[in-house]
Amino acid sequence: MLYQVLQLLEILDSPTANGQAVVDYLSGLGAHDAEISTSELVGPRGSTGVVRIFIPGSQGKSSGGTAPTLQVVGRLGGLGARPERIGFVSDGDGALAALSAAAKLLKMHAQDDVLPGDVICSTHVCPDAPTRPHEPVPFMDSPVEMSQMNEAEVDDAADAIVSIDTTKGNRVINHRGIAISPTVQQGYIMKISDDLVRIVETVTGEAAVIFALSTQDITPYENGLYHLNSILQPATATDAPVVGVALVTETAVAGCATGATHETDVADAAKFAVEVAKEFGAGTASFVDAREFDQMVSRYGSAKKLQTVGDE
Repeated sequence: MLYQVLQLLEILDSPTANGQAVVDYLSGLGAHDAEISTSELVGPRGSTGVVRIFIPGSQGKSSGGTAPTLQVVGRLGGLGARPERIGFVSDGDGALAALSAAAKLLKMHAQDDVLPGDVICSTHVCPDAPTRPHEPVPFMDSPVEMSQMNEAEVDDAADAIVSIDTTKGNRVINHRGIAISPTVQQGYIMKISDDLVRIVETVTGEAAVIFALSTQDITPYENGLYHLNSILQPATATDAPVVGVALVTETAVAGCATGATHETDVADAAKFAVEVAKEFGAGTASFVDAREFDQMVSRYGSAKKLQTVGDE
C-alpha cells in the first residue's frame, strides 16, 4: 500500500492538483469496468474537485447480487492552504488514504482479485483551501459547506461507511498511527465493532486504539457547536452505520501544518479500509449488531434529530 500512497502524494502535493489528475492516474490502473469520475463543487469560499470511484463486486448489488456495499470517504478541508502555506498539509491525509485504498482496489480488480461487494470511494481535491481558528491548534477550513460535501460524497447505495480523516489537532488522542471510533448510526453512538478491532490489530500489528466521541461530534457542523473534527460528519447524512478512522499523533498538530504527513500511517489507514472492504462484502465483518441497534430504537426511540441542526 505504501507504493500507492507515495504515487498519489506526488500527484496531490502540487499547487495545480485537481480531480482530473487523480482520475487520469486511477484510470491507468486497468480496472476497465470501474467508474472513475470528477466534478467541480462550488461553495462560498471557492471550489474543489470531487472524485468518485465505483468498483463493482462479483456479487455486488450493481450486478444483481446481494453482497453489501462499502463506501470509503476521505474527509478533509483541503490538501493545501496556498498561498498562506506552501505544500501538502496534514489535513490532506484523509484524501490521500481514501484514494490510496481506491488505487489498491482498482489494481486488484484489474488482476481479477475481485471483491464480493461493490466498493465506493469518494473525496475531494483542493490545493488552496482556507484556514480557520480552532483550539488547541488551527484547523483547515473548506471552500464549500459541509452540507455540500456530504451531499456530494455520501452515497445512498452504501450499507456502511468508513470515514478517514486527519485527527491530530486535539489533546484527546495521544497516540501516533491510526485510531478507530465506535460505530455511529442514526444519531446513536453504538458499541465498538469487535470485527473492526480485529482488522485494525491485524493491519497495524498493535493493540487497537479507540478514540472517544462526544454527542456534539456526531451532529452537523452547521449547529455551531464544538466538534473534534469532521470525521463523523458523513454520519449526519446517512442511515447506514459509520466508523471513523483517524490519523493521529501524540502531540497536537495543526491541520494546516505542512511536513506533517506520516506516509506509513496513511498506508495503515488505507490498508484497513481495503481489508474492511474484503470482509464486509463477504459477510465476515459487521459494523454494528443489528439486533442491538433495533433494541435501542425500540426502547428509546429515534435519535435522528441528532443528524439535524436541531432547534434554534
